[in-house]
Amino acid sequence: MDAQFAKTVLKSGKDQSLKRFHPWVFSGAIKKVYGQVNEGDVVAVYSNKDEFLGIGHYQVGSIAVRVFSFEEITPDINFWKNKLQNAYNLRKQLFSKDNQDTNVFRLVNAEGDGMPGLIIDFYNGVAVMQMHSIGMYLIKEQLKDALVEIMGGELKAVYDKSAKTIPFKSSVEPIDGYLYGSDPDKQVSEYGLTFNVDWELGQKTGFFIDQRENRKLVEDYAKGRDVLNMFCYTGGFSFFAMRGGANLVHSVDSSAKAIALTNENVKLNFPDDSRHEAFAVDAFDYLKDIKDKYNLVVLDPPAFAKHRETLPRALQGYKRLNTRAFEQIRPGGILFTFSCSQVVSKDKFREAVFSGAAIAGRSVKILHQLTQPADHPVNLYHPEGEYLKGLVLYVD
Repeated sequence: MDAQFAKTVLKSGKDQSLKRFHPWVFSGAIKKVYGQVNEGDVVAVYSNKDEFLGIGHYQVGSIAVRVFSFEEITPDINFWKNKLQNAYNLRKQLFSKDNQDTNVFRLVNAEGDGMPGLIIDFYNGVAVMQMHSIGMYLIKEQLKDALVEIMGGELKAVYDKSAKTIPFKSSVEPIDGYLYGSDPDKQVSEYGLTFNVDWELGQKTGFFIDQRENRKLVEDYAKGRDVLNMFCYTGGFSFFAMRGGANLVHSVDSSAKAIALTNENVKLNFPDDSRHEAFAVDAFDYLKDIKDKYNLVVLDPPAFAKHRETLPRALQGYKRLNTRAFEQIRPGGILFTFSCSQVVSKDKFREAVFSGAAIAGRSVKILHQLTQPADHPVNLYHPEGEYLKGLVLYVD
């Protein structure tokens, strides 16, 4: 291994997860680091028996190294270009150029594409990059250059939106902005519906791309139903319900900005359609007294738990939220309920939802068990990457 990289040696017995290709090295597993190392530096990881295990970015925190290769390589521009090319090739298979009714997708999904700490979402010609590690942030220009070379004329702009995702204890002070191109059109198409997306000021990279297939499923169930879309953000589930033939659709979010964006998107897709109303109000307050008003309810809250320490409180939140929905939904209703918290397992989420059903005294059947779509691939050796959990339930 090249001597330019600091050598990170693990304690005895702490090498098994890396031998199974899990890409995280926790700080408690490290015995010693040889050489000068700063946050964001590339380090080589070895077992206590001096076996090479992997190479990755060093960072301060619980996850001390994010491994991006289990082979002895030098991570130059060609290395990253090959990684990005592989990710792009997969998306070309998933989203054919002949099919232009969807032009928004995830281009790079961190560990799922072998690039821990890096998210890239593609919005109709604009690549929005979001770095979650210093190591990825320090090579953002290389990543941008590689993207431009790979995508050519298909790429109009590259926007860096890492100011709120870089670890707060780091020494860098990221500022969001364009790395390539300039402010382009911010309209995208998903299954033929049009959305205004604000990647500069909106949540995450601007749009919840991971719910695409689940929004389409709502359309399949919406005909003739009265629909409530809680935590609506840009209103995605609402518009698919409207196209599916819903009788009425109500969108609820505590953010007035989200409601304004939802109303803009309604006008784009369903001008002068009286079936839709939007309300800026707290979700729990809204769910207090709407008994039998709706027979299709979507619960897609923000992450209730971002750290393992908050897991118990998050599970209580999911139980409370779903209890309210079970108490209010009409007999014969359909409930779409989700968790996007990585630290909440599928089993724990289901347990919270079922506790809510039991408290409400409702008979419930599982129709679908949902997850993130194919452009958000999960590394087989990194099950934590399967963060989105969802259930479609029939409520008697």
